[in-house]
This record gives sequence, structure tokens and C-alpha cells, in this order.
Amino acid sequence: MVLQKDLEEVQMKGMLTHFEIGTRDAVRAKRFFGELFAWEFQPFGDGEQAVIQTPSLRGGLHDGIATSAITVYFDVDDIEAAVATVRRLGGKAQDPTPVEPGFGRFSNCEDDQGMSFGLREPAA
Repeated sequence: MVLQKDLEEVQMKGMLTHFEIGTRDAVRAKRFFGELFAWEFQPFGDGEQAVIQTPSLRGGLHDGIATSAITVYFDVDDIEAAVATVRRLGGKAQDPTPVEPGFGRFSNCEDDQGMSFGLREPAA
């Protein structure tokens, strides 16, 4: 089993290192994925938001989302440069978030065909 601490030691550009589940009802999502995969959820932020720890990746759970989706995040060394590259290649990228302690900075993106993904610059 790979732990988050182990992943942080071997992170490299383009490595899948984080995921977010956006759903209408976080309580139901916790019950479903908790029973299905035995995931643990730690409260985070407001409402029913949570940090998810799987055997190999850490993720987040957010509710109040009209269309449920899972977004995968790939690590980059410089999120500003990566966002600029996404845009140069014809994709779309949101401006990076401020640093989230313990998580880093994020940008939700789409490739040039509309497929959603995310970029993450790990916290220093």
C-alpha cells in the first residue's frame, strides 16, 4: 500500500496525485464510497466537505454541485506556466487558486476537445 507521505517523496511532473468528487449530496457520497471502498473521510472546510484518504491517493469531497463528477489532478512544478501551456495548446484553464495549506494550488482545465482534468502544484 502506498501512503500519501510516500507519494510526496516521489512526485514528478504529470503524476496523478489528487482527485475531487463533486456531488449534489456529500452525505450520500460518503456512505456509497465508504461502503464500496472502505474509504475514510475527515471533515474539511464548510458543511459536509471532506478529505478522502484512499490506499494510494488523497482526494476531496465537495457537495452542492449540480452535475456530479470526479476530477483527476496531475502534478506540475509551476502551475502558472502549466496554465499558460494549456491555453497555448487550445485548452481552457481557470486561474490557479491561492495556496491551500497542505494541498497546494489548483487549476481546473479542459483539453482542446473539452475533456476535464486538473493541475496541482504541491504545497512547498
